[in-house]
Amino acid sequence: MPYGAWPSPISAELVARAGVRLSAPWLAGGTAWWLEGRPLEGGRVVLVRKDEGSAPVDVTPPGFSVRTTVHEYGGGAYCLHGETVVFTNFEDQRLYRQDPGAEPVALTPDTDGRHRYADGRVTPDGALWIGVRERHPFSDRAAEVVNDLVGVPLDGSCEIRELTAGRDFYAAPRVSPDGTRVSYLAWNLPWMPWDGCELYVGRIEPYDALSGVRHVAGIDGEESIWQPEWSPSGDLVFASDRSGWWNLERDREGERTVLHAAEAEFGYPAWTFGLSSYGFLDDGRIVCAYESGGRTHFAVLDPETGELTPLDLPYDAWRSPYLVAEGTAAVVIAGSATLPAEVARIDVTTGEREVLRAGESVPVAREFFSIPRAIEFPTEGGLTAHALHYRPTNPEVVAPEGELPPLIVMCHGGPTGSATSLFSLEKQFWTSRGFAIVDVNYGGSTGYGRAYRERLYGNWGVVDLQDCVNAARYLVAQGEADPDRLLITGGSAGGYTTICALTFTDVFAAGTSYFGLADLEQFGDGNTHKFELRYEHTLVGPYPEARELYRERSPIHYRDRIRTPLLVLQGADDAIVPPSQAELIVAALRQRKVPYAYLLFEGEGHGFRKAETIVRSLEAELSFYLQVLGIEHDPSIPKLEITNLSA
Repeated sequence: MPYGAWPSPISAELVARAGVRLSAPWLAGGTAWWLEGRPLEGGRVVLVRKDEGSAPVDVTPPGFSVRTTVHEYGGGAYCLHGETVVFTNFEDQRLYRQDPGAEPVALTPDTDGRHRYADGRVTPDGALWIGVRERHPFSDRAAEVVNDLVGVPLDGSCEIRELTAGRDFYAAPRVSPDGTRVSYLAWNLPWMPWDGCELYVGRIEPYDALSGVRHVAGIDGEESIWQPEWSPSGDLVFASDRSGWWNLERDREGERTVLHAAEAEFGYPAWTFGLSSYGFLDDGRIVCAYESGGRTHFAVLDPETGELTPLDLPYDAWRSPYLVAEGTAAVVIAGSATLPAEVARIDVTTGEREVLRAGESVPVAREFFSIPRAIEFPTEGGLTAHALHYRPTNPEVVAPEGELPPLIVMCHGGPTGSATSLFSLEKQFWTSRGFAIVDVNYGGSTGYGRAYRERLYGNWGVVDLQDCVNAARYLVAQGEADPDRLLITGGSAGGYTTICALTFTDVFAAGTSYFGLADLEQFGDGNTHKFELRYEHTLVGPYPEARELYRERSPIHYRDRIRTPLLVLQGADDAIVPPSQAELIVAALRQRKVPYAYLLFEGEGHGFRKAETIVRSLEAELSFYLQVLGIEHDPSIPKLEITNLSA
């Protein structure tokens, strides 16, 4: 049977049903908590708790969704004080307090969602929530959005107190064990937090702003700080990349000490709030995770000796870093190439592992799963780049002799992000049908040190494109892919790379852009949200000074070169890459009479969350490729209407 036409037990509906998003674990008093994003409930995010010896139970009542939109990407939507939950509700972005067995009570005024809250912690006395506030004006101008650190009383008085302000962004406010100090991160445009940010400590005053603020570490644009946390003894621990790698350090009375020097990444890009790659045990040791060799490793670090002891776990990947610790235990959300991400408690003393919440429900035999192999391939400038290669896998089909499979090149978003080997039922949807996949960690990706991230400085639209093209060419040369059936897909920044690939090269037969950029000038001119308002100044150059470079990197200005079929998928409520970007490229495709299809999903933002959207987009992408490549169409898949396909 031809590649691409193999019958598969993995349907789009199965992908959507299995796609519960697990995130944000918390461990307190032996009770584990976490969030579940549920596509079958319209993407609602529910807080779940599990006491020892009992089954998990939902904490969030119907009508509430624990999700903040600070920075648009959110994260850090809840925290605990004892068994009291303080959380942001998605619908109105107000901060709520929920006591055990009670209904949530609003702590902040109703501003129609213009005032948003994230990444907070409650002081030890339970009086004050200290966190990030983001205030949006009535206009749509991102430059007028104001971020600061505030204190919100938990008594419901709504007397919000500004603790510090004046910087463009704040993150990770963490209260010291004695409740007298708070540490926090701050940075200014045009930098992103992984380019460089600054760590401060200030004293919490009863009725005033922070006092005695001291700079601890970090430099905007030069040194990035990740996840400041207070140790049980009152030292401040964080990861710094001043060595070229995010390594853990300690600040003790103003003296910085590297806890373990290694060419490995103990930190990650802070796209969302509340991420965590390490936590403290009661004896002061640190349970931590780090990236090395394209895999995630888990270990225990002794901060006094620097000794790193590996943990024997079945995990080597995660979607985002989520690890917390308490006593002698840690809770992680992680998995592997064959194990979907799950919530698990690990007793560090005994090595015992308890699965608290299994990952994706996959009623499919393991033999259908393609196991990725890490590849390193040559690219421009005598350099090499990294990727994960998945071969077509289906135990019920004999691969056709003398035929090479179509290859889907996947470009991750960010572009400062990474592709991981974590089990993905969506990828298996493709490989079980006879498609090969290469998931590219192009220059600019994280996990390989600061120098690798900085390859993309000034080169967005060049390095990422070159590495994706060279990954495909490498696999063609290795006899792993059909050179005439190369496909490319990506979301957000990956969607931009996809559109560039179809505009500036003739390597690919078709592509799919999920909410991708077509015109960098709109992005450079401020047509996006505040968090990324000047991101492209590092990736391309300052705007408008580098206007011509923006035009050169914008596919929309090269309509005459667009000849390759493109599927465009877009959320109508996307505040990061607005629908206007999709409509630009669609208009060009229509004008050039290039085969295309455009699906606009109401109620979806930057990243699809609803089950029906996930099903529709996945089936549309499959139908698009089958028709463009001339592969027999799966009768169980709705046939997508493609404009200009027969023209």
